[in-house]
Order: sequence, then C-alpha cells, then structure tokens
Amino acid sequence: MCGIAGILTNNEYRDNLETLIQRMGNALQHRGPDDAGKYISQERQVAFAHTRLSILDLSPAGHQPMSTADERYWITFNGEVYNFQQLRHNLISQGEIFKSQTDTEVILKLYQIQGADCVEHLRGMFAFAIWDNLEKTCFIARDPLGIKPLYYWQSGSTLVFASELRAILASGLPERNLSHSGLYGYLTTGSVPEPYTLVEGIQCLPAGSWLRWQSSNITQKEYWQIKFTPQKYSLQEAQERVRTALVDSIQHHFVSDVPVGIFLSGGIDSSSVLALASQTQSQELRTYSIAFNESQWNEGTIAEEVAKVFGAKHTEFRITAASAKELLPKYLKSIDQPSIDGFNTFCVSKVAHDNGTKVVLSGLGGDELFGGYQSFQKVPQMVKRSKQLQAIPLLSSVTGTGLASFGTPKTKRLGDFLMQTPNSTNAYRSFRGIFSHREAAAIAQQYFSSERSSSKYNASVSDFPMQFSTLEDEVSFLELTCYMRNQLLRDSDVMSMAWGLELRVPLVDRALLEAVASIPSNLRLAVGKELLIQAVPELPEWVYNRPKKGFAFPFEQWMSNEWQEYFADVNVSKNIPLNPWYRRWSVAILKHWWKQVTA
Repeated sequence: MCGIAGILTNNEYRDNLETLIQRMGNALQHRGPDDAGKYISQERQVAFAHTRLSILDLSPAGHQPMSTADERYWITFNGEVYNFQQLRHNLISQGEIFKSQTDTEVILKLYQIQGADCVEHLRGMFAFAIWDNLEKTCFIARDPLGIKPLYYWQSGSTLVFASELRAILASGLPERNLSHSGLYGYLTTGSVPEPYTLVEGIQCLPAGSWLRWQSSNITQKEYWQIKFTPQKYSLQEAQERVRTALVDSIQHHFVSDVPVGIFLSGGIDSSSVLALASQTQSQELRTYSIAFNESQWNEGTIAEEVAKVFGAKHTEFRITAASAKELLPKYLKSIDQPSIDGFNTFCVSKVAHDNGTKVVLSGLGGDELFGGYQSFQKVPQMVKRSKQLQAIPLLSSVTGTGLASFGTPKTKRLGDFLMQTPNSTNAYRSFRGIFSHREAAAIAQQYFSSERSSSKYNASVSDFPMQFSTLEDEVSFLELTCYMRNQLLRDSDVMSMAWGLELRVPLVDRALLEAVASIPSNLRLAVGKELLIQAVPELPEWVYNRPKKGFAFPFEQWMSNEWQEYFADVNVSKNIPLNPWYRRWSVAILKHWWKQVTA
C-alpha cells in the first residue's frame, strides 16, 4: 500500500517539475513511511512520485517508481495484486526475467506485453500509472470495485493525478473552489459521489476504468462493471458456491511478507472473515476491536468472545468521549474529503498501528453483497407504494410537495421521492439521504457568492447502465456503487493510511462477486444474510441470532457534551433542523475541512 502522484505536461510547468512533484510527494508521506522516490523523464514531460508502505518484498528491489530494464516503461503503483505469484509464474514461463518479488514488477511487465488489457488479469485493489518513454503516453488505471482512489485534474496539456485530493491541491496548480455538484452530492448522501469531488475541476477516475494521456489528449474507458446474471441453483449449490468463493478470497488476501491482522466487530461479516481465516491460515491470528463504556454501543464483549472461539490474539481499545476528543484533531486533519463516517475506522486503525500491525482485513462488503441492510426490504416497498399512489392522478405529486415542504427530515426526503419517477434509484436516494433536495440546495448556496437556482443541482445517483432481473439486485448494485464505494471504501482507505496501515477487504473482491453474481436474489439476498451464515457454519449461533448493530459510536451523546466545542457553532437556515446527529456532523465536518483547504 502506498501513495502515488504524477504530473504529465507538454509545455507548461516543465521548469518547476521538481518542486511541484516534491510538494505532492510530501502530502502523501503518511501513506508510505518506509520509502519514497520520484522520477522525472529526460524530456521533462512526466514526473512521478511514490511513497511506500512495504508489504511485499521488503528489500530495496521494491523501490518505486520502478522501470523495465531498458527504462522504456516506468510505473508508480498503489495497492496489492493478490494473484501476482501466478501471473509472475506465467510470465517467467514466457521468458521474462524478474529482479524483485513484487507485484509492481508483474504489472509493469504485463503492461509491456499486453498494454491496456493487463487490467483484465489483475485481482486485487489498485491504482497505478505507467509512462511509456517511447510513445510518450501514460496509462492510468483503477481497480474494478473502486477500493483504491485515484483523482486527477486537467488544464490545457497538463494532467495531474494522485491517490488523495490533498496531494493534487498541494501542487498549487488547481484553484481551490468548491464544486456545486460535489457539494450537493455530499449534502444529500453523506459522501461525495464519484466522479465528482468537492473541488471544482478535480475528478475521481471511476472504478473499473482506465485513462490514457498523450499530448494533452485523454481517452477514458470502462473495462469492468458489476453484473448480476441469475441462474438456477438449489440452496445447497448456492451455499457451496459462496463457501468456495469466500475461502478462495480469504486465502488470496493473506498474501503478504508481513503479519496480517483482522478488524473484529463481533458481527456476521468480520466474524466470518475470522472463521475462514482460522480454517485457511497456520499463523497466529491477531484481531482488533473498539469497546465503549456506554453499554448500548458496546460490542467489545462479543468481539472478544468471537476471537476466543477461533483462537485469535485479541486487542481491545476501550474508547471514551475524552480519549476520542484527543484523537479528533488528528482525525480532522486526516480527512481528504468529508463524509458522515470514518472516525470509527480511524480509531480501530490506530489500535492496529500501535500494536505494530501493517496489514489488516475488514468485513466490509458483506451487507452489500448478501443483503444485510434494511434498504433491501424498504426500497422495493417504497417503489411499489409510490406506483400505487401514481395510479391516482396528481395524488403522488401533491402529497410529495406537501411532505417536501413541511415534513420531518425523513418525510421531506420521502416527499422528494414521491415527486419523481418511482424507481429504485430515486427510492434509494430518499432512503439513504441526509438532507432533502431543497435543504441541500439551500445549504450549498451559502458557500457560493452568486445565486444559483436549486433546480440546477443534479441528482447524485445516476440511472442504471443495465437492466437487473429484480429490485433487490438493483438495491445491491446501488449499495455496492454508492454507499460502499463513495463512503465506506474511501473512508477505509484514507483513515487506515493516516496510520500507515494497509486495509484489505476480502468481501469486496472481483472474483468473489463474479462467482456469486449468478445466484438469484431470493437466495443471495435472503433476509438476515442467511446465505452467508449457511456458507460459514463455523459461526456460533449467538453471533447471528441477535439484532443487527452497525459499527457505530455514541456520536450524538458526545457531540452534545464533551465534543460540544467542535459541533456547537454550526449555522444553517433556521428552517433546516440538524437532527438526527449525522446532519449536524456532516455540516460541521464540511466546515472544518473547507477551513483547512482554504487556510
């Protein structure tokens, strides 16, 4: 796991490349405390920076940016390719010679042979750029499910890219102006939806896409997309298919030259990861969890019991409002883009870091893939009832207008939905929403000097690029590509890297998803994640036979008391309530972030 940055240019900024790329590299130092490097081509068309967290081949042979022997191709790479040993073996059989034991060199040689098609063979999480010194082109790619972020900014013939938004801003090249679309998307969903960012002109390369730069011309292509292709399976066949795919993913995600730990909440997903790891790994397993004094939030006892069942060495960090407050300034400084989440990952990452761990596995992705959220039941219900209302002329629009104008925060979002086409995209936006359309437009307008009609703000969830056989599959697609990708994965990357920690997500895996995508939704998304539970019979019954609780903190209580100084001075329109707590949090975190960006 690392940080990458680069500048591609024809004429502009050539005289300042050393200074610019050094600024960007410095901004990413936290992502790679073990090593740092940079490369500037002889013609001064390209500058790469890299900061390294050593996970595979800890020797100097893993130094980046890395080149082929003839120095035609240069790469800066962030991530892990879990099938690199098999790819390396195949390349050696074709006559290739390697000088390191890294997955970086495998990508480089694979691109040398196959060009853009190399991404089709990579299993893992990645964002990388490869410069061709002969053709003067740069190939930039991001992994299929968007686990690793990659941002870019273009002006004239110049393109700047990096692992984090802060590194692009550190170059000093883009103007620091808020993006209307990014801000509106953040206020309505709690995170910034790709391809937008909160800074005008800076974009996120979409998941499963690559970009090619040549003489200021950019070509972009999507090479992979989530597809659900239901086939007939018996329940036993489905269970066996899931089990096989899970075991395969866990085994691949333990590829490392340093010990691998596991984040353990005591829930079904993280417990499943630990259960399968105990079946496939001979090494001692280390688990990490957070506990609270507040009994209604504390699941530390459950996590400790799960660790004991599977023989893991468990470390618990009991966090209080006071100790959390001490961490809050570093958390705020670590934010790359605000969201309504992230502090939990920040805290548990600190626990792993303080215990000398450099790689951890997380159970993130199980809810999205196996139907663990209420959205899988609520969204189809909303669509059905809205269609029934629309059967009566004007009833839906009149009801929607009334609710959007005078209801509670929840009913205002419902009002937005009733005035729109009754599909799962719009229902999902309402269900997952933070502020309603009118509220978000009003708050956003406070950040811009010019007047802007609320009708000009675009919806932050796009329509489906394909058809799905059931509404439940549509919800799964939305959870994977919206909430998980824009919030959970992004926060996981930034907050783990703030502590120099690599976070891996074995339930967010292309091979796993493709394996279970053919299981029909009535089996794959059965209520309570039944299929996942049945595929991992090692799970104790007391893990799954209890009410679902997310990995949450007592934020509302802390914000009203010990944390008040950070959250009291939050000003929005008097007509916009800041309860529930996450509405106040989202506005306050945005304010803190923007103050840092413009300082």
